[in-house]
Amino acid sequence: MTLSMQECMRWYGPEDSVSLSDIRQAGASGIYTSLHELEYGEVWPQESIRARKRLIEDAGLKWVAVESLPLHEEIKTRNGNFKHYINNYKQSLKNLGAEGIDLVIYNFMPVLDWVRTDLAYRLKDGSECLFFDPVQFAAFEIYMLQRPGSENDYTTTQLEAAKEFYASMSDKQRAEFCNSIIDIFPGKKMSLKLEDIHELLAKYKGTDANTLKQNHYRFLQEVIPIAEEVGVKMAVHPDDPPFPILGLPRIVSTADDVRGLLGAVESPSNGICLCTGSFSPRASNDLPAMVREFGSRIHCTHLRSTQRNPDGSFYEASHLGGSIDMFEIVRELLLEMKRRQDDGRKDWQIPFRPDHGHTILDDLNKKRPENPGYSAIGRLKGLAELRGLQLGIARSFQK
Repeated sequence: MTLSMQECMRWYGPEDSVSLSDIRQAGASGIYTSLHELEYGEVWPQESIRARKRLIEDAGLKWVAVESLPLHEEIKTRNGNFKHYINNYKQSLKNLGAEGIDLVIYNFMPVLDWVRTDLAYRLKDGSECLFFDPVQFAAFEIYMLQRPGSENDYTTTQLEAAKEFYASMSDKQRAEFCNSIIDIFPGKKMSLKLEDIHELLAKYKGTDANTLKQNHYRFLQEVIPIAEEVGVKMAVHPDDPPFPILGLPRIVSTADDVRGLLGAVESPSNGICLCTGSFSPRASNDLPAMVREFGSRIHCTHLRSTQRNPDGSFYEASHLGGSIDMFEIVRELLLEMKRRQDDGRKDWQIPFRPDHGHTILDDLNKKRPENPGYSAIGRLKGLAELRGLQLGIARSFQK
């Protein structure tokens, strides 16, 4: 048997323009998905979990990972009704475990989830991808959000360029740009306004990186015992991008951050989702080394790459291109699986999905998907490339 990771795709539920049939035709066998229709903080009813699982299995696929079981903001700040929301989280874990769903992805990013400044950045070949530019984000912070003190987070050159960028946009373009930053949550429209962001930011006043880390660790100390009890593994998704934004700390951005959170609760149920694209905008993150160090606690992966630019911007590169060495990362993941086999671990196979994807070919002429980065053909291409890469590496082990 050739050593291979479990091939999966993200699916945003029955309303996703990319169907389960499309995903199966791409060759994947597993699904990462969530009950996106539920509000953050609600208990996931067992009957809803069962119905979604049945829908996936009827399509010939397996619900491999919950992506994600989101945390209410009051858990992150440990204010308000955070105890109530933690109890709800525990019950959701119990309900998932009862239905045989044993892998949950979550994140601890404050206020906003992942952030980009251009959702359809045009590359030289005509394809489109996601892009983050600190100059454009400065324009959002300073002229739209008007966050006090935000100008202190940028260089003089960036401030001048941000002013020019803001001035170049029409009122309609400004509104669309603003919305693309504050209302792009995975699988969900929050309909947030700028005043909502201000209210959320106010709840984090005085919260530094250490405070947020301690809040994270205390959350894990409360929920991991329940996860262990019901046979569920929890995998934290790293920050995207992996550096502070909106004047707030981000605390799952480096190897040191991962070391701390895994050490906070020494349990096989406390692990990580290795998202290579989220870690990669930070040049100091040595991803093959991170696989070697944290391999036994890597519960799943998102494989993608970004191209870092000298000005601090980055864009989503092809799955085998960009600023990371995908060959070495996949090689280390396969070696980790081999170690697990040798140790007799039942969970030796690591699930992966091609994360994001360029908008290419026929998808360029279609209505843009509600979930930027998740069009069908670009991810199909990424899955095929990653499948071929791991096949070649695995075969080389046999020689």
